[in-house]
Amino acid sequence: MADQTARDLKLVQYLNEAYGKEKELETALQAHISMTTKPQYKKRLRQHLKETKGHARAVQRRIKQLGGKADAGPAPGPVGDAASAVTAVASKAVAAAKGPVHALRGTGEQEKMLKNARTEYSDEFEEIATYTTIETLAETVGDRETARLARGIRREEERMAKFLGGQITTLTKAVAREEIPAAERRAGGARNSGARRRSAGRSSTSASGRSRMSAASGGSGSRTSGGSSGGSSRSASSSRVSRKS
Repeated sequence: MADQTARDLKLVQYLNEAYGKEKELETALQAHISMTTKPQYKKRLRQHLKETKGHARAVQRRIKQLGGKADAGPAPGPVGDAASAVTAVASKAVAAAKGPVHALRGTGEQEKMLKNARTEYSDEFEEIATYTTIETLAETVGDRETARLARGIRREEERMAKFLGGQITTLTKAVAREEIPAAERRAGGARNSGARRRSAGRSSTSASGRSRMSAASGGSGSRTSGGSSGGSSRSASSSRVSRKS
C-alpha cells in the first residue's frame, strides 16, 4: 500500500465500498430466491445473483490491479487498515443475518415477495449511486479502465432496478387481491362511481334549473308586451265611440 498514489488510494476506497455491498447482496439474494414463487421474478433474481457475483469478482480484480486488497473497509491507509478487520466481520454478520430476517416478512406470500422487491429496489439505487461515484472519480483522474468497469456495472444495476419497479407494481396489486376481500375492493370502486354519478346529477339538475329560469323570464316578457298591446287597442276603441257620440 505504501507505493500507492493518492489517486489509487481513493479509487480503492470506493471500489472496496462497492465490493462490500456486492458480497452482502449475494447472501440476501440467495435468501430472496428461496422465498420467491413467481417464476419470472425468480428467474430474474437468479440471473442477477450471477451478475452480482461477477461484479464482485471484477471489482476485486481491479482493486488488486491498483495495488489494494479487496475488503469491506471504511477507508484506505493506516486508519482504514486498523479498522478493516472489524468492518469486514460486521459486514459479513449483516449479510448472514439478512436471510433469516427477510424470511419472516409479511403476512402472506405476495407481501413477502413485495417487501423483498422493495429492499432489492433500494439496494439497486444504492449501488447505482456507488458506481456513478466511481465512474465519475475515475474519469476525473484519468483512469479509463476503472471508469469503464463502473459504467458497465451501473448499467446492469439500472436494468435490474427497472425490472424491480415493475414487480413492485404487480406484487402490490397481488397483495390487494390476496389480503383484501373482493367485496371491499368492489365497494371502493362503487363509492367512487357513486360519487361521479352524484356529481353528474348535480350538474344536470343545475343546468335544468337554469334552463327553466331562462324560459320563465322569456314568457313573462311576452305577457307584459301582450298586455300593453291589448290596453292600447281598448283605448283606441273608446276614443272612436266618443267621437260618434
